[in-house]
Amino acid sequence: MIYDTFQECGTSFRILVFSINVTFFNKSSRSKSENKCCFNGDDCSGPHGSYGNNDVSEVEHDEASCDPLPDEDIVDSNLMPITFNKACLKNVFTVILVLIYLLLSTVAAFLAYQTISDFMEKLNHPVMSVSYKEVEEFTPPGIALYPGKAQLLSCMHHYHDNIPPPVSSGSRAEGDCIIEEIIYYGPYSNQTQKRAMVVRGPTDVRNRELIFLQFSRNETEEDFSAISYMIFAEFSDLLESSDKAAFMMDCERNYSMWTFSGGFRTWVKMSLVKTPGRGSESVEFRQESSVVKYIDKRPPQEQANELFFAVFQWRDPFIQQVKDIVTANPWNTIAILCGVFMALFKAADFAKLSIKWMIKIRKRHLRAKLREMNQIS
Repeated sequence: MIYDTFQECGTSFRILVFSINVTFFNKSSRSKSENKCCFNGDDCSGPHGSYGNNDVSEVEHDEASCDPLPDEDIVDSNLMPITFNKACLKNVFTVILVLIYLLLSTVAAFLAYQTISDFMEKLNHPVMSVSYKEVEEFTPPGIALYPGKAQLLSCMHHYHDNIPPPVSSGSRAEGDCIIEEIIYYGPYSNQTQKRAMVVRGPTDVRNRELIFLQFSRNETEEDFSAISYMIFAEFSDLLESSDKAAFMMDCERNYSMWTFSGGFRTWVKMSLVKTPGRGSESVEFRQESSVVKYIDKRPPQEQANELFFAVFQWRDPFIQQVKDIVTANPWNTIAILCGVFMALFKAADFAKLSIKWMIKIRKRHLRAKLREMNQIS
């Protein structure tokens, strides 16, 4: 279509040049005929050779004989350049507009593709959102301790970080802790028997409730002395469980294990993190621990019994809730796509009308060209 447009402009230009030449030739012929009528004595004089004896009708006859033919002035030399310029400029501008709309349509299609790609990317990769919920008190967690051959000397609840002096290794103090002892086989080895001492954890976070535990162990054969422990969500789940051994096996599969060493006081500050999943909500305990060395002032014969100290306390009255949030907004995507498709349809409609108009102008130009060629011939 673009090639035909410029071909038509070239053809019109050649017809214009040919018409100008024909017009110039007609004017030259006309001037020669007038000169012949004025300077030829036989044509411009009467039968007696003088102007005074000519009749009026004979003069009119001679002037009529010297006029040009009516077919010679059919092609107007003034209207041809105007028609040529308008048709050619309209075709060129139409081609430029069609190219611009094609470029805009390409940009709109790329924008639609990019919008859909961004939406799918945000939908498949949600953003993690963290919120904090303040509580007055926590549900008592379960603290499972694995002392091995160590002996529990004391387990007491205290408030406002007030810890009494340690108990001597030879005696056992009365405690106020709720303790459940469970013997079960490990989940990864059926031949390993474990003894768990499960303590009901602190609840009153406003008054800084804590649990202070003290162990003693006379063991010189081991290279490292430590007691492992595990924290699970609720102590009441253990009490309500019909099979406590199976419950402890599941807890050991799902929760992490930590340790505290002998000869130190390990202060554990707990925090609770809840993450909602597809089926159920998962609970995770995070902890911050600080270790202080115990200065042993006992007699040398009693120092063979190694002492372990552990403190469990809530860090703050906030439950951390982690959620996955999809940042992709479908309404914004739909609005952008609607605008893009409207632009595409408008561009397609304009291109169709422009092509129809160019075809119409081409047919009209061909008819005018044939008519001009017939008139010139």
